[in-house]
Amino acid sequence: MARDMSPVLKRCRSLDLDPTFLGIDKKSNRNFSRAGKKVSEYGLQLREKQKAKFIYGVLEKPFRNNFEKAKKLKYGTTGENLMILLELRLDNVMFRLGYGRTRTEARQIVDHKHVLVNGKCVNIPSYVVKAGDVIEIKEKHKSAQRYKDILEVTEGRLVPAWLEANHETLTGTVKEIPTREQIDVPVNEMLIVELYSK
Repeated sequence: MARDMSPVLKRCRSLDLDPTFLGIDKKSNRNFSRAGKKVSEYGLQLREKQKAKFIYGVLEKPFRNNFEKAKKLKYGTTGENLMILLELRLDNVMFRLGYGRTRTEARQIVDHKHVLVNGKCVNIPSYVVKAGDVIEIKEKHKSAQRYKDILEVTEGRLVPAWLEANHETLTGTVKEIPTREQIDVPVNEMLIVELYSK
């Protein structure tokens, strides 16, 4: 399985991104400056796309597929639909519910078949959840030390309004499809749309 293995903080610096959006508390002490370098319009658009791909841990091909899907949706703008589709990925929902310290860890948990969606085992991180879906950690894994450690770290993290989490039973419900306003990701999706529509 192809993965982006670049150092996270280095990538955050180059994309001018706060690591907290990835669930990482570390800060980079180095200052990354592009002083005097004027970024072209294409450069800005590319950076926004790279930022979205990096935050959600999606590679180019699936990212483009999501973009094509977002274009075909009848409601909302393409950019907003793209962000909503990325937000509804199972690995991201696990991260948002607080059952993964980072999206990468949430992805691994899904990969290792620890997750049930509506009672069925799903091990596809890019699986798109729908409103009303119930997500839970398998019964046999619930008592694992791993989840106690994860919850200790994510306890203070705010669960978005469109999700409902029950940390006692390690379950979560998708109450509704999120709107763009509910997605706190610092990405200007309009630039991504402009990039792809060239």
